[in-house]
Amino acid sequence: MRLSRYFLPVLKETPAEAQIVSHRYMLRAGMIKQQSAGIYSWLPLGFKVLRKLENIVHEEQMRAGHIPMLMPTLQSADLWRESGRYDDYGEEMLRITDRQGRDMLYGPTNEEMITDIFRANVGSYKDLPLTLYHIQWKFRDEIRPRFGVMRGREFYMKDGYNFDLTKEDALHAYNRHLVSYLRTYERMGLQAIPMRADSGPIGGDDTHEFLVLAETGESEVFYDSAVTDISLGARDIDYDNHDQCRAIMEEFTALYARTDETHDEAVFTQIPEARRRVARGIEVGQIFYFGTKYSEPMGATVQGPDGKPVPVHMGSHGIGVSRLIGAIIEASHDERGIIWPEGVTPFHAGIVNLKQGDSAADAACDSLYAALVAQGLEPLYDDRKERAGGKFATMDLIGLPWRVTVGPRGLEKGVVELTCRRTGESEEMSPQAAVDRLVQIYAPHRVSGL
Repeated sequence: MRLSRYFLPVLKETPAEAQIVSHRYMLRAGMIKQQSAGIYSWLPLGFKVLRKLENIVHEEQMRAGHIPMLMPTLQSADLWRESGRYDDYGEEMLRITDRQGRDMLYGPTNEEMITDIFRANVGSYKDLPLTLYHIQWKFRDEIRPRFGVMRGREFYMKDGYNFDLTKEDALHAYNRHLVSYLRTYERMGLQAIPMRADSGPIGGDDTHEFLVLAETGESEVFYDSAVTDISLGARDIDYDNHDQCRAIMEEFTALYARTDETHDEAVFTQIPEARRRVARGIEVGQIFYFGTKYSEPMGATVQGPDGKPVPVHMGSHGIGVSRLIGAIIEASHDERGIIWPEGVTPFHAGIVNLKQGDSAADAACDSLYAALVAQGLEPLYDDRKERAGGKFATMDLIGLPWRVTVGPRGLEKGVVELTCRRTGESEEMSPQAAVDRLVQIYAPHRVSGL
């Protein structure tokens, strides 16, 4: 993409309403525009990152054997009355009456609707296990929406639902989701720690939240610092292997890590003092096992092996896709702007032409741009007739991980400059060497065979 043809409305000044780093940089980088309290338009750069995250979530869900679908944003209140949650959910639910006088709601979550779909179409234990998921817009009428996409009223979320014959099978689904979430977050360049949490209005006894440590986090968290030394890495995971998934779940949850709602000071003080940590965390996902909480009142049963109807065991599992963008920025930025991890960057590299209009510099940039595109990479070429300082400031603000700087002096020596946004280190090399280096850098972030 050539920047002269792109829509990137960057701001030099920080809007007064932006209180935290991610909100400030998303507004300044032209990623979002507020339409009303807690509701945003996603401008091209922000929308591009949103799609990158969505694709990673889809890839890891399908890798784990989960099946994508799509449910509507508006739901019938009758389904929620069946489960008993319509009156219990509270004022965060946006209730609507249509022109026929029917009670509707803008879905904050989809347990009732997915249970209705299941009971209408699945009748035998032979059709289990089954996990369905979708990525859809949700709405919760926050009393004080703030912090940009971190606590908005409208948000983009992946929510999945497992249906299993037994509690043992459903707990395997729980473990499977925990493992797939760990891989998802690591691909995004995040360390999201699973922490024992409170189930809230979803219900159920088993639940973990995934939290990214950040000073602006909305939750106080307590944890053993050794938990930050664990990573999934490039392990080969067999998601059908109950023992392997359980072992990974136990590895990542054995050490103390809890939100303030479930914190136990007596247990916490048993951790060696040097490893005790109290910090803030941003929730980016949560998994639940809630047994037959929804299947029993809503009649979601299957014919068991003995021919008798059995209520299925269920769980739900969510990832806040839009909220993740704010979390990534909170965890990865500096005083100049965003620093995108390679796995989620909107463009793989920025090309800066130091002397637009110079025939040699223009030709070199065009050639570099074409070479990167031919390798399947997406460069952003700043071809504007702008001073060099302004171009560098824009690239730093929008946070592309790598920048290739092209100028007449370097071309006289046959080199361009490749700069790492995170470290600020630069290296001179030939244009072809820069292309080869970028191809090598991004090779691990390409997923195929799904």
